[in-house]
Parts: sequence; C-alpha cells; structure tokens
Amino acid sequence: METAKKTKITVENIVKAPLEKVWECWTEPRHIIHWNFASDDWQAPHAEIDLKSGGRFLCRMEAKDGSDGFDFVGVYKEIKLHELIAYTLGDGRQVSIRFTKIPEGIRVVEIFEAENVYSVEMQKGGWQAILDNFKKYTEAN
Repeated sequence: METAKKTKITVENIVKAPLEKVWECWTEPRHIIHWNFASDDWQAPHAEIDLKSGGRFLCRMEAKDGSDGFDFVGVYKEIKLHELIAYTLGDGRQVSIRFTKIPEGIRVVEIFEAENVYSVEMQKGGWQAILDNFKKYTEAN
C-alpha cells in the first residue's frame, strides 16, 4: 500500500543562552507555560511532560478571552539529552526538534509534518511565532 508523502515544514531560531538552559526552558512545564503560544492573545495555562521515550506530553493552549482552546498532545519517540526530541502528535504527525551548539548560541530547528486544514504558510507562521516566543523567554530568564 502506498502512502502519500507528507509536507514537512521547518522553523528555526538561534537562542543566545547556554544549552542546558535552552533544554530546561523547552522541557519543563514551569517554563513552557510562559512561551508556548503563537500570539499575545493566547496563553498556555497548563503543561505536563513525561520526557522519555513512550512518555506523553500535554500543553493546554487557550485564547485569553476564553473563545477557543485545545490540548496539544503527543507521545515522545526519541529523546537525546541536550540534542534531540522527536514525538508523534495526537493526530499521527511527526515532529523533531534539534538543539545544536554554534558560536552564536544554540540553533533550535523544528521540523513538523503539515496538517491538511490550514495552509502551509499559516502553519509555518504559527510555529515560527511560538519558537520566537521561546527565544525571547529563554534569553530573558
């Protein structure tokens, strides 16, 4: 049986912080709730992380005015400390995040399979906005 090739989208940023801090801010719920949303009118009031292969994660994402919200959930496939996080989203799409030390800081590269509801451009913009929030939060704290 042949399967359709899924569109992969890449977003990236360079975070000017030590690798250990970048990893901590990406993987600990007490940090995730401060950056995991695409715009200032959204929030992430709750996060749960079981950071191991087969472990699950959940991040609640909500509009601040209460008009919309959803649980961003998945299962970790592979974890390499300070290097790689790979997981499967609840809808079966694959995501990987690589953390690479470079002279300018830590390059964070996130590759995810596009879904079929929103345009590729919209998805890339949203995920990039979240990554930009991550960079801003991590560098400030």
